[in-house]
Amino acid sequence: MREPRLRIVAATFNKGKFQELRTMLAKSGVDVLSLADFPEIPDVEETGATFAENAELKAITYAKSTGQWTLSDDSGLEVEALGGAPGVRSARYAGEGASDSQRVEKLLTELATVQTGYRAARFVCAVAIADPEGVIRFRSEGECRGTIAETPFGKGGFGYDPIFIPEGHSETFGELPQEVKDQLSHRARALQKIIAFLADF
Repeated sequence: MREPRLRIVAATFNKGKFQELRTMLAKSGVDVLSLADFPEIPDVEETGATFAENAELKAITYAKSTGQWTLSDDSGLEVEALGGAPGVRSARYAGEGASDSQRVEKLLTELATVQTGYRAARFVCAVAIADPEGVIRFRSEGECRGTIAETPFGKGGFGYDPIFIPEGHSETFGELPQEVKDQLSHRARALQKIIAFLADF
């Protein structure tokens, strides 16, 4: 008799992020649910001071609310010339409700006088998995280093992808094929460890 597959909720309302998570987690043989499958679930405010704190907060809260194993990630962009900003405020950098293009525009405006050789940055991702009782069962982190382009390039990805050029490449995440991003992104590197954990199930 076949054993039932593990079901896990990918705790995000961001469609682009959910698609990435679902594609990557497909390798682990689990069934991935969306928060859209639980329409009564409210959004969780990210009050943590770090990416890891926010990932755990969301994993615990959504696991208890849905009664399902839950995977949550918190990720963002850290720019050296801006002292690590936007950091944990990456999604709210241009104010609540701002679009991706507005956040990108704000960041580029603040870097307008920073020369090419001084635009180092990194994407950071922290991932946490909670069981249906809300107990954190696994944590992981990943990063992807690169530089910030002077103008956006490409229409792929989401968020700051059109202005982030990963190390070893001359194109932004917005230009690179999704399968390339899925191999070297901060989220991919964090999820590689998660996939190994899920394989035990």
